[in-house]
Amino acid sequence: MFRGYFTALITPFKNGRVDEKRFQSFVEWQIKEGIHGLVPSGTTGEAPTLSHKEHTRIVEIAVEAAKGKVPVIAGAGSNSTEHAIELARHAKAAGADAALVVTPYYNKPTQEGLYQHFKAINDAVDIPIIIYNIPPRSVVDMSIQTMARLAQLPNIVGVKDATSDLARVSKTRLAIGTDFCQISGDDAVALALLAHGGQGCISVTSNVAPRMCAEFYEAWATRDTIKALSIHDQLMPMHETLFIESSPAPVKYAASLLDICAPDVRLPLVTLGEASKKKVEEAMRISGLLN
Repeated sequence: MFRGYFTALITPFKNGRVDEKRFQSFVEWQIKEGIHGLVPSGTTGEAPTLSHKEHTRIVEIAVEAAKGKVPVIAGAGSNSTEHAIELARHAKAAGADAALVVTPYYNKPTQEGLYQHFKAINDAVDIPIIIYNIPPRSVVDMSIQTMARLAQLPNIVGVKDATSDLARVSKTRLAIGTDFCQISGDDAVALALLAHGGQGCISVTSNVAPRMCAEFYEAWATRDTIKALSIHDQLMPMHETLFIESSPAPVKYAASLLDICAPDVRLPLVTLGEASKKKVEEAMRISGLLN
């Protein structure tokens, strides 16, 4: 089972191309800061605008840089089942520990379509699969009943939940059991999800605050709830402000202030507006990330 804080890694760009050296050093810094795991080539990594070659190379770099010190959950989602299988196969071949597979977007499949999509990936690739359920971006919402069906398959091990429906965590646990991993896809509700029996968070904030995010989880895991709440409150301005415009533009700007990478994003996303930049800077100061 996967536990702790996993960074939904941004993808650094330089002159329109993936900055592989920056990305490698970024991964190494994340591990040094104590993060519990890595998620390359996901939504925060701008997977929709990465070429297939870029997508797979980023996964390879993350695995190579991690050197087995922390698990790597490779983004492998697509609204094409065949393409998702191809990405999951590559994740397996690259040495990733699991594949994160988003519910198909735009197609609007039925619950049976969702089941068959994930079953096809399960049957094609022997790698742990985490369902990414994010209705605001994918339009479709996987039901607990469909998830329970999928959990009976050998490779479906958990869900990244970005529904913000906290009651669902308990309902899912009661329907499927405690071995099914439930991870928050939203930093702002990670503490609440943990309190409902979840196991961690795939985080945007930890791109710029990996140590604080790791310490937050470790405080919770050791039942130091006062410390966990204190860190949560300190980071809440970041959790909110990093979505002031379409992600990952805000977190890339925050990362640029820490000299992690350039703030560049790919169209149709654009770099952060001036008013939003000021709000990100203010949140970073409040959270102690900038002097």
